[in-house]
Amino acid sequence: MKKLLSVLVVLVLTLQVQAQTQEKLPRVIILATGGTIAGAGASADRAGYTAGKIPIDDLIGTIPSVKKIASISGEQIASVGSQDMTIEIWKKLAIRANEIFAKNEADAIVVTHGTDTQEETAYFLDLVIPSDKPVVLTGSMRPATAISADGPKNLYDAITVAINPETKGRGVLVSFNEGIYDAREVMKMSTTKTDAFGSPNTGPIGQAYDGRVEYYSRAVREVNPPKPIVLTADTKLPRVDIVYMYADAPADQIDFLISKKVDGIVIAGVGNGNFNKAYMEAVKRAVKAGIIVCRASRAPSGRVVLHDEINDEELGTIVSDDLTAQKARVLLMLALTRTKDKKQLQEIFFTY
Repeated sequence: MKKLLSVLVVLVLTLQVQAQTQEKLPRVIILATGGTIAGAGASADRAGYTAGKIPIDDLIGTIPSVKKIASISGEQIASVGSQDMTIEIWKKLAIRANEIFAKNEADAIVVTHGTDTQEETAYFLDLVIPSDKPVVLTGSMRPATAISADGPKNLYDAITVAINPETKGRGVLVSFNEGIYDAREVMKMSTTKTDAFGSPNTGPIGQAYDGRVEYYSRAVREVNPPKPIVLTADTKLPRVDIVYMYADAPADQIDFLISKKVDGIVIAGVGNGNFNKAYMEAVKRAVKAGIIVCRASRAPSGRVVLHDEINDEELGTIVSDDLTAQKARVLLMLALTRTKDKKQLQEIFFTY
């Protein structure tokens, strides 16, 4: 009887220690949206798969060792391939993230996401989440059922990045294939390789490897970050579309968007945000119709210079600075909820 009591006492004490240890671990909530990381295929050696089939609890189960470093819970926000990402899902993600931090439900958030539009979602969240607590996005290039799936490693690394004390105050990040990238700068660089992401203008800001996180640099705009753009469930984002420039391109797409009365157009121009005479005349018509036109570039790096080959003041356009066309669209949508004044909009692009 005494031996049994001794065993019970030891068991109770062990459970108490484990509970106390769990309480001290950093709390991470994973907000899942689907993507390849939750994809399932018919065969482990085939590329074909269906995105977003595996629930977040099953993904967490692929990395049991993570429970030693963090208290993990998951929520399924959506189950889509990121080619089907929508503004409504963006809003749902942002509102839930802000609620988690406002109610102190977690110390950090990890978002699992498809790679196709991950850079856009990361930048959107970076613009609308005011907390300095970490938010880290990750995903995978191989589905969960594939040989050598990269999802579990990427998810583990993202969690280690999220709980690292040095991550606080760095804004939204993307952790992928051991690289750590600033949300504003990151870009998908490969269609199929596991080393899919890069930051052409700045490079990665750090590395996650063997459970360690090392930072090399801090994004300049993190030092004095601008005020986040306020987003609520009632916020209606203006319509902004992207038009791609190429040799001898007709202006039909711009005229179509004018007829649709869109709020903004981002032109992925050639070189330094340039476009041909047909586009030039169509842009004049768009500006006259009250549409904000932003010049970006289809080139993966560099910045579009204000008043360079094109006189933006005379034409009535603004420039994206060094944002890609897809990120310029994100910023213009949010900026238009603040103002339609072109000088103020241009200042936003030079600040955010």
